[in-house]
Amino acid sequence: MSATGGVTVAGKATPRGRFPHAKVSGDLVFVSGTSSRRPDNSIAGAEVDEFGTTRLDVAVQTRAVLENIREVLAACGCTLDDLLQATTYLVDMNDFGAYNAVWAETFDETGPARTTVAVHALPHPHLRIEIQAIARRREPNSTTGTTALKEES
Repeated sequence: MSATGGVTVAGKATPRGRFPHAKVSGDLVFVSGTSSRRPDNSIAGAEVDEFGTTRLDVAVQTRAVLENIREVLAACGCTLDDLLQATTYLVDMNDFGAYNAVWAETFDETGPARTTVAVHALPHPHLRIEIQAIARRREPNSTTGTTALKEES
């Protein structure tokens, strides 16, 4: 992977515009806004029955978003443990409790800094949540073969 470049991950939902899943610059990975959209363009946490009744589950969507971010980070040589910052966009702040509970399944107070904001809408009416994030890539330790965070100068 180049020192600076866009990363589009095979097998993930194609971005709905001309942008990558992530952009790598030095040891930083900038993850584009990520939803619960699947590669076939269906949406995890969105069900529509035969009568057109829609059921949207922000907890299911949040788990799927975090999994999608995990897979994008893996393609960039990172894990969720490497996240430094996340910005979450919720269509409805009434979903905050369920989203926050799922977040706590993955992260605690040692996790990334986080901001959550309400937005009017996301690119599809069935999406309740989108998260963008910044991670820091680890560098291989030449003497031990393990990885360590690159220290700032």
